[in-house]
Order: sequence, then C-alpha cells, then structure tokens
Amino acid sequence: MNGVIFFQTKKYEEIREFYVSGIGCELWLEQAECFILKSGNQLIGFCDRDSADTNGVITFFFDTKDEVDDMYRKFKSTATSEPADNAKYHIYNFFAKDPEGRNIEFQYFDHRIAEYMNGDELLLTRRSVRKFDDEQIDRVTLNRLFELCRWAPTSHNCQSYYFRIIGDKSILQFLSETRGSSTAPIGRAPVAVAICVDPGLTKRPEQDGCIAAYHFILSAWYFGLGTCWIAAMDRDDVKEKLEIPKEHYIATVTPVGYPVKRPPKAPERKEVSWFLRDK
Repeated sequence: MNGVIFFQTKKYEEIREFYVSGIGCELWLEQAECFILKSGNQLIGFCDRDSADTNGVITFFFDTKDEVDDMYRKFKSTATSEPADNAKYHIYNFFAKDPEGRNIEFQYFDHRIAEYMNGDELLLTRRSVRKFDDEQIDRVTLNRLFELCRWAPTSHNCQSYYFRIIGDKSILQFLSETRGSSTAPIGRAPVAVAICVDPGLTKRPEQDGCIAAYHFILSAWYFGLGTCWIAAMDRDDVKEKLEIPKEHYIATVTPVGYPVKRPPKAPERKEVSWFLRDK
C-alpha cells in the first residue's frame, strides 16, 4: 500500500517551483489543478485552492550531515534555526519555511533506522563495501533479508539456489586468505554468505547462481547491509571448508555487515546512448 499527503495551496506555480527546483523533488504526477511531488519514497501533493494548509511539518532526511548543511546554506534566509544535534531524537536538523510559510525540516538520523529505500534509490546507491563495523546482524533482519531473497528468479522456476551463512571466525579467516587482497574483505565482516546452486535441479547453475547472488546483494543494501562481490570462489578447498558438495556451484562468497561509513557517490557512468546499440 502506498499513499500521498495533500496540502491546499494558493501559490500553485510558486510552490511547485520551490519544491522541484529548490529542494530537488521530482514532479511525479500533475492532473487537473493538483500536482504530486516525489522525494525518495515520500509523495506530497498540492492542490490549487482559495486557502492554504500550513499546519504540520514536511520533513526531508538525508544520508549525511553534510547534505543537511548544504540545504542550510541554500535556505539560510528562511531558516528558523541553524543545524544542530538533537539528543532527544538522535537527529541533526534545522527548520525553514516554504513560500506559504509551511514548516519544512531537513534532518539526518545519527542512529540506525529501518529500511526505507525505493526502487530507483536502491539501484542507484548500492556500492561495494569492503570495510565493516563490529555490529552484529540480528536474526530478525537476516530472516527478513532471506525472505526477500527466496523470490529470486531461476530457470523454469527450479529454485536451485541456496545460501550458507558463515559466522565462524576461523572459517572467515580462512576464506579471507583464499585469494589474497581480493578476499580480504571477508575477514573484516561479522558474517559472510555463500550463494550456491544444486546443479541437479537446473541446467543453468551459473545463471541461477549469479541472479540469486545479485538479488541477495540488492536485498542486503535495502536493509542497510554492505556486501562485495568476490569472484572465483567455486573452489574445492572452499567447498570442503564450507561442507558444500563438490558438484555444487558457488556463485560468490560475499562479506556482509554494516558499512563503517556511507560509501561515496558512484563514479561517472557512460551515457545511455553508449549502452543502447542497434547494430
């Protein structure tokens, strides 16, 4: 289920311009005398009316304090406070006003929060993570993660893949030394996960395994967990250590944990025109 919060506005064009050009919201839908804005997974609607709703607070939250500071520099003239830490709510925030006097808040959570990313944010922000903090992943989060992963597609819906959670420190250390610096991140994570395929259930073990692995990697990021694709782990010594049958296929063994810090933004990518090739 999804929803939209609507406000009445007397400054239809000005409000749309403020939130789209000023704050960076996306114009998600416009019909009749109403428009709906999209900011992450937040939908806000405004309708042209004779009076304006100005009660309440519209809050935008960011991944870093620096992003909050950037917004403060942009809206300093209408800010009602400077950015500051709020110990009661464990946030870093400030308030400003929109053109009709509505309170808008810009904040950063300085504690771990529940999953919230929408589809495009998930796809655009996922990064390889190779350094992790010491926080353990609770079983509830892992169970929810694997509940998503069981929906990964497979050839003829054969459901040939399975996951092996590795938490034993001695095994993690062994895996981290398997291929030198390439596997070293496994030793820095609280757990690792091997994504495996039973070839007796599919004629496409490599494809099934790689699809399941990337489904896992995206699902992990949705829960705030970092991963790193580590290739060439379909090895007899790894299978022996993990008690995986030799005939089974290992797509990857990825470290899993909470990143030490938020990964940087993606490097520049080639334009879409480069990827779309007619001939």
